[in-house]
Amino acid sequence: MPEPFELPLVPSQRAERSDAARNRSAILCAAERMLRECGPDGITMDGLACAAGVGKGTLFRRFGDRAGLFHALLDETERRLQEGFIRGPAPLGPGAPPAERLIAFGHALLSLTEERGELLLAAEPLDTELRYRSSVYGAYKAHVSSLLAELAPDDDEYLAEALLAALRPGLVLHQLRSGRSLEQLHESWRRLVRRLVG
Repeated sequence: MPEPFELPLVPSQRAERSDAARNRSAILCAAERMLRECGPDGITMDGLACAAGVGKGTLFRRFGDRAGLFHALLDETERRLQEGFIRGPAPLGPGAPPAERLIAFGHALLSLTEERGELLLAAEPLDTELRYRSSVYGAYKAHVSSLLAELAPDDDEYLAEALLAALRPGLVLHQLRSGRSLEQLHESWRRLVRRLVG
C-alpha cells in the first residue's frame, strides 16, 4: 500500500567541483578515523583540519561547525535508513502490515543508535525546537504517523512523537550502558508497539 503522504528525504548535496569533492572526502575520512580513535568529544576543528590536510577556513566554510560536520558524517547512514523504509524490502519497506513495519522501523533505529549513538547525540541541536524541526525528524515522524494512520485513523500525531521519544539516542544509549542488550531493546520495542496497536 503506498504511503498516504510524501516523506521528506535528507536534502541532497549540490554538485561539487572536483577539488571541493576531494577536500570533503578527505575531511570526512579523517573525521571517521578520529571518531573511531577518540569519539566525538575528541574531534576538534583544528585537529581535523590538520589530519585532513586542509586549511581550517576550508573546514569551516564546508561544514560551519562541529554539529554540521557530525550531520555530514551521518548523512549517508540517514539516507540509507530513509530509503529503506520508503522503498526498501518488507518489513521495513512497503509490503508488510503497518504494525510489522513500525516494529522494523524501531529495530532499525535502535541498531543505528547502537552503532552510531555517540555521533547521533553529538549532532543533536541544543535548541529543542531545531531538533524537532529537522528534516530527519520530520521524515521519521511522517513515516510513523502514516503507519499509525493505517492502524488507528483517529490517532493524532502525539502518539507518533511519543513513540519516537522512546527511540531518542540519549535514552537508547542510557539503556545500553545500563546493561541492556540490543536484542532486549528490540524485544521491548516490539512489545510496546503490540500493546499500543494490538
